[in-house]
Amino acid sequence: MSDSHCAVSARNWWRWPVGALMGISIAGCSPASPLNLLARRDGIEVSSSIPYGRGPRQTLDVYRPRSARSAPVMVFFYGGSWQAGGKEIYPFLATALAQSGYVTVVPDYRVYPEVIFPGFLEDGAQAVGWVRQNAKTFGGNPARMILLGHSAGAHIAAMLALDPRWLGALGLDPRRDIAGLIGISGPYDFLPIRDPTLRLIFGGADRALTQPITFVRGGEPPTLLLTGDSDRTVDPGNSARLAAKLRAAGDDVREIIYPGVSHVTIIGAFAPALHFIAPVLTDVDRFSTHLSERAVSGAAEKMQP
Repeated sequence: MSDSHCAVSARNWWRWPVGALMGISIAGCSPASPLNLLARRDGIEVSSSIPYGRGPRQTLDVYRPRSARSAPVMVFFYGGSWQAGGKEIYPFLATALAQSGYVTVVPDYRVYPEVIFPGFLEDGAQAVGWVRQNAKTFGGNPARMILLGHSAGAHIAAMLALDPRWLGALGLDPRRDIAGLIGISGPYDFLPIRDPTLRLIFGGADRALTQPITFVRGGEPPTLLLTGDSDRTVDPGNSARLAAKLRAAGDDVREIIYPGVSHVTIIGAFAPALHFIAPVLTDVDRFSTHLSERAVSGAAEKMQP
């Protein structure tokens, strides 16, 4: 083993224990997983398994800061390759966001084999519609709603924000009703599809209408794209290509690539004990502040004669 290899290994000493911890937490699918046991809940009220539809996977959890008054709202869609996942895995993320002042909503949604594309998008749209109608009850401001997603959840969030069909079916317009989009390690431009199961889920290998990047026209909600350069699950080029297309369309987009961060550790970095991995929560806060300043500036311009 060379000296240079030893230096790299020492510099990235945290990858193995953190990867193992995240694997236990996500595979465990339980509020008792390590990251959730360490999550702070002081000052937060949690309302669990509120129905937004009729099915068993059409419920959501709300994490509300007790001090919330017209607070920004985060709607978080988790990943799982459109085949797995559950809101009970993510109290560590939801409590971190709520501690930062966000009314945070984590919906479940139907996955394969119960549904294929676009069933999970229809569920996502229904959840967003519920949040739009009920945010004020939890101290949130529906006009400050941000869609946030990781992995397959980032695909769902991006499709809802960029393709107006899904929210349009509920009388909503993403350009008007979504304040911002935050995608974390998301697949936005992943054709052709080679995995046989994903081909079944998306109805073929090369359907452009399944890709968020297809729907960039200009005028999309402000967007923050976060990824790690060590992601071996979703090619970071997905974020680069979507950012480039949004930029070319004149949209407000920010792209951040974290060195040495993987597909799993980027989401784990929301947990207070793992903030050292990457400043994801800080960057989310900065983006939210940017959206607020943008909204104030836009309102001031409208008031000018």
